[in-house]
Order: sequence, then C-alpha cells, then structure tokens
Amino acid sequence: MTVKSYKTHKIKVGDDLFKILDKYLPALSENSVVAVTSKIISISRGDVVKNDGSVNKDELIKKESDYYIESDVPTPYGKIFLTRKNGHIVFTAGIDESNADGNFILWPKNLQEITNKIWEYLRKKHKVKNLGVIITDSRVTPARTGVIGFAMTWCGFKPFNEESGNKDLFGRVIKFTNVNVIEALAASAALVMGEIREQSPLAVLTDLPFVKFQNHVPTKEELHSVIWPIEKDMYGKLLTAVKWKRGGGTN
Repeated sequence: MTVKSYKTHKIKVGDDLFKILDKYLPALSENSVVAVTSKIISISRGDVVKNDGSVNKDELIKKESDYYIESDVPTPYGKIFLTRKNGHIVFTAGIDESNADGNFILWPKNLQEITNKIWEYLRKKHKVKNLGVIITDSRVTPARTGVIGFAMTWCGFKPFNEESGNKDLFGRVIKFTNVNVIEALAASAALVMGEIREQSPLAVLTDLPFVKFQNHVPTKEELHSVIWPIEKDMYGKLLTAVKWKRGGGTN
C-alpha cells in the first residue's frame, strides 16, 4: 500500500469543496482510494459555530450529540463529555477547536450524501471505474495514548473483508473475524495527512489488493453493517453500565 498526502491552502468558510479537489488532487488511477478530512468539509460548508464567548460549549455538545455522558471527574483536559453520534463513540460530539480560526467546528451535516457526491464527481472527472472515498477524523482509543484516524463515511468499496468461515493456518474455522477495511485505510491516511500544522487534508491510497471495489454507493444494509449495537458489543457491559442522556442529535 502507498499513501501520499496533498497540501492545500488554508481552507476557509465558503470555499468550494469540489474546486479544492480539482486544484490539489493528482490524476487518479483505477483501484485507488481518496481520503478527505471531515474538517475541510465542515469548514467549506459552514458547519461551524463562532467561538466568541457567546456560545456555551457544554450546551453545544449536548445539542450535537445523539447521546452523552457528562463527567464531573477532574481531568487534565477539563470537563469531559463521552458522546455517541452517528454510530460513533467519541468525545464532545466530535466538536473541534484546533485549526478552527476562532470557531467550533462541527461534524458535517448529511455527510454520507456528500461522500457519495464526491465519489460520483471524482469517478466522472478522472474517468475511472474503481475508486473509493473515505472521510476521516481522529479519536482516542480507551486505555491507549494518542489519537488515531477513523472513517466517518465511505463509498465505492466493501467496508469489510469477511473471514468468517475461512480456515486458519492449522485448519481451524474462523467464526467471527471480519477485517475492517475502512478503519484501516482511514488510520493510514490520517497518519500521513497529520494532525496539527501539516495543512494536508487530502490523501490518495494506491496499491490496494485487499480492497474490493464496487460500482454503487453504499446500500442501507451496508451502512447499517458498520454500526454494531452497543448491547452486542464486546465492551457492551461497560457501555451500558452507565445511563446515557439523550442529546439533540437526530440518530
């Protein structure tokens, strides 16, 4: 696998996302995947709230989250909200203040629809059949230091490589293992794109023999397949041991 990031200008509210893609992406080849950070989608589309002291961040988090847990336990980072939003478990409903130019950056609205449009646009422009798109962000992993990239949405390829039913090296039948392709690609892309001053919100991944491309936007069944109910999750007892409060989100 080869991953290459691409530097852009500082994206501002009102910038045209598709002109950004036109200007900075190279000619795309078959069987490649384009990664785009969610932040430039939010900024260009105006999914931001001015951080001028008039907005209560705690209330904004509650409004943006689907569910939240508000913690009063002191931390080095101040007050913490563990939230669920769009099937993801993240802190502060994904609201970001870094590289925000005095704004609270929210997660993009209607992101799957935008992802599908990016996929359709790039396929047509670059005259390729097999192309993938992933929209990335970063989050922390429990009990581990540092952030890692993850996929918020995707299009153009199968999200998992199913190994259930296959045999391992010693003939044992695999019962549960599915390889999460979208998360692995997102983590690789985010590592190359960077987190702070790199100003490289785009990446192209090539040499991907393990990616199974498909020529349609994700179906409802495929979208639901990547969201595992917390009641069935291996960490389910931890996640359901506390009372989640309903936020203002739509999911």
